[in-house]
Amino acid sequence: MGRGKFKAKPTGRRQFSTPEELIAGTSTRPKTFRQKEAENEEEESVETSGDESGEESDEETTKTKGTQGVIEIENPNLVKPKHLKAKDADVGKTTELSRREREEIEKQRSHEHYMRLQEQGKTEQSRKDLDRLALIRQQRAEAAKKREEEKAAKEQKKAEGRK
Repeated sequence: MGRGKFKAKPTGRRQFSTPEELIAGTSTRPKTFRQKEAENEEEESVETSGDESGEESDEETTKTKGTQGVIEIENPNLVKPKHLKAKDADVGKTTELSRREREEIEKQRSHEHYMRLQEQGKTEQSRKDLDRLALIRQQRAEAAKKREEEKAAKEQKKAEGRK
């Protein structure tokens, strides 16, 4: 018998747990990968604790993934993690800077030096700026003086007109 418009797929149907099964913890839901891995680790820890009775404690007990145990390759591009503890860290040791870092620091220093010289007025650009500023101040002072004279002349004419 058909159950609607869509054809059933051979992969299986979804199974939903009832609330009673959820409460009881007897759900038939498949376990996730993480749960399976956690169970495997627990089983391995139980097995390794049993093996420590003396027989195979000297042999390698770490498991490798895939073909890592069969083929050992020295990959020059592989970055091995460096675990450095705080007590082993050498505080007095200075790390050597890369070329780019050295150039960047040198660039910052030269810029700071240039800015200090600019503030003191010793660079060519700062001299030009100061000359331009002096000229603008002089023009503004002349314009203010001229305005004052015109204002005084206007007031004088006004005063003469009232008389």
